[in-house]
Formats: sequence, C-alpha cells, structure tokens
Amino acid sequence: MSATEQNTQDHGLLRFLTCGSVDDGKSTLIGRLLYDTKAILADTLHAIERTSHKRGMTAVDLSLLTDGLQAEREQGITIDVAYRYFSTGRRKYIIADAPGHEQYTRNMVTAASTADLAIILVDARKGVLTQTRRHSFLAHQVGIPQLVVAVNKMDLVDYDQAVFEKIRQDYLAFAEQLGIQGVRFIPLSALNGDMVVDRGEALSWYDGPTLLDILEAAGTADSEAAAGFRFPVQYVCRPQESANPELHDYRGFMGRVETGAVAVGDPVAVLPSGRETRIKDIQLGGESRPDAIAGESVTLLLEDEIDISRGDMIVPAAPAEARPDAAKQIQAVVCWLGETPLDRARTYLIRHTTREVKAKVAAIVHKLDINSLEHLPADRLAMNDIARVDFKLAQPVFADAYRDNRATGAFILIDESTNNTVGAGMIG
Repeated sequence: MSATEQNTQDHGLLRFLTCGSVDDGKSTLIGRLLYDTKAILADTLHAIERTSHKRGMTAVDLSLLTDGLQAEREQGITIDVAYRYFSTGRRKYIIADAPGHEQYTRNMVTAASTADLAIILVDARKGVLTQTRRHSFLAHQVGIPQLVVAVNKMDLVDYDQAVFEKIRQDYLAFAEQLGIQGVRFIPLSALNGDMVVDRGEALSWYDGPTLLDILEAAGTADSEAAAGFRFPVQYVCRPQESANPELHDYRGFMGRVETGAVAVGDPVAVLPSGRETRIKDIQLGGESRPDAIAGESVTLLLEDEIDISRGDMIVPAAPAEARPDAAKQIQAVVCWLGETPLDRARTYLIRHTTREVKAKVAAIVHKLDINSLEHLPADRLAMNDIARVDFKLAQPVFADAYRDNRATGAFILIDESTNNTVGAGMIG
C-alpha cells in the first residue's frame, strides 16, 4: 500500500469520551478538535464568535461548541453529556463530553458504556484530582480498552516538562493500583492548539504523536464481533392473516445480534428451555441472507417449532461453555444513578438485554472509596456511589461476565414506582 493510500484509508468509526475534573478544559478541547479539523459550519462559527464578543473575549470561546444549552452558557459549566460528530480524511468520530462535577458522574457512566477510547483530562496546574481518579476507575470498569491522559493547560505552567512528568508518574502510581495498563500520555494546550491537531512550537521536548494522530490510529472495540453469538429476542413475528399460504406457519424471531455472528444451518439453543435446533433462514428487510453479524437487526427462522417469547435468548448449541449462565443470583459492580438512595427493603426491576425481571438486594458487599480505593462497609447507596452488590432474581437472566461481553454483562436497575433508571450494573 502506498503512503497516499495509507493516509486516505478509512479506519472506521471511533467513539471516544472526554472526562476528568471540572474546568480541565474538556469542552475547549473538543472545540479545538472541531475548529482545527475544519468541522464547524460557518453559521455555527459566527454564532459562537458573537457570543464570545458579548462576553468581552478577544478570541473565540471554543467551549461553546459543546456547551450548547443556554443554562450551560449562563453558568459557564457543562451540565450534561454533549455529543458531537465530525470526520477527517481517515475516519469518522462520535465525541461524548462528560460533565466534570461529581454530582454528574452518572452521566459519565452512560457516555462511557459505548466508548472505544477515553481521554482523561488533567489540569497541569492541579495534577491528578479525585474526579480524575473517579472517571479513570469508571472508564476502566466499563471496559473502555484505550485510555489517553491529556495534560491540558500546559501554557499556564510555561510548558514545563517537569510538570508533565510529575503528573505522569502520579497517574501511573494510581493506575497500577487498579490494574490499568497501556495508558498513553500527551501534553497539550487546548486553548492555543498545541499538540491537539497541529504540533505547535511550544512543546518541542515532546516527540510523541499529537492527540489527533492518536485518534486516527486508534483501534475500535472488536469485542462485539469476537464474542460468542448472542441474540436476545425482542419480538415474535407471526402473521395472523395472510393471502399467502406460505406465511400461515411463519414464525420469525426479531432482534439484534448483540455479539458474534450466525449463519443459516448453524446449530443453536434457546434459553431458558435449552431446546436445540438449527437456523432455517435469516431475513433482513423481507429478504433472505446467508448470515448476520454483531450490530445487525434481523429476523431468525428456526427449523423446529419451539416456544419462544420476548426476553429469551438464542445462543450457540455447543460447546456448553459457549452458552451464558442462566443465573437467578448475580453479583455486580453498581453505579447508583438515582437521587433517592438504594433501599434494601424494596424490589427493583433489572433490565438485562430484552429481559426484565424483579430483583431484591441480597447484600451490599462493599462500597468503593474512590480516594483511597478502600472497600468500605455500607447499608445504603446514594447517588454516584459505586459498590459491589449481590442480587436475587425472580427469574433467571442469561448473563456473561462484563469483562467477556459488554452486551450481556451489563444491566440497568429500574424503580418500579417511578419507572426511573436508578442504577447501572456490570456483572462479574
């Protein structure tokens, strides 16, 4: 492949997250990426220029590109996850700007659940802070495979290499405690643009790639394709009346291939019954196809008539270890999202893939102190608390360990009385 072909090769979609402590410059960094890659529409640029001038600024406030809500502009903070999309000559991106305040940690969990890469921002003047540790732990816990620590605001410490190295060593010491490996570090100034898209001239002592170089070369999560076949049934399609006699015995099982792949003729099993059969046909948009892969929503037809309903799961027939566990007791790391604390006397709903079951909290094994990483005893969880919790379920769920399969290792907790999502869990 020639150099020109390598530069123009499409590296696919990359979902990445920016997070860290408040005022570390996350919104400005995203604005700089959009601005320097020329991904801003002219009318949008004019609008933020006008707003910047109204605030008495001489330069364009690039953070306004993500702080789009009027309330955020008035307060000067980011209060929700802001998603932005852009593309370069080599790939497309979805950026999630997670809020930095501790009370919005639950928003960060939502954004992190689908990310391929996380950028942890650290203010060069402040170093590694509590929220830096919290977001790093969560990014690692939810299985984001690539972490980049961006030491921002280097312009405010005179681009001092010693400051960067001190932060790097502090972060590595913390990361070692959690078992986080392969972290990349980069010094930059989002305000001035040094080492974001262009190298600039102020960081000549740093000979590594720019942030955009890292993003362009980053791999995407391939766990969905590599994991075992998992097909949670969303809907059973059975036409009641039809002029076509061939449809009288039609029964299709509609859903999304969460992980793995399936082909016509493959032997499969249906959970919870364990009944085995083969794939008779795979349909998409009314047309047959030979196979389906992770991420595709299709209709599966089976060779044998089996009683299947929403929430059941179609998986490989063999070997037995390829099937997920049918578990009525699970242990999970839970991030509590609700404003009302967890009540151990209450019954909650666990929504796992397309299955919804009632659950009771059997025990709070421990709560994590994000500062010391100690395991503390607890009998309740407040908003943003992170804990390991045992649940007893009224019916089984078909779960893999989260580290093995993000799709079937995760669930959300729902308050029955309000229908609010109050927790997010990672099994194993």
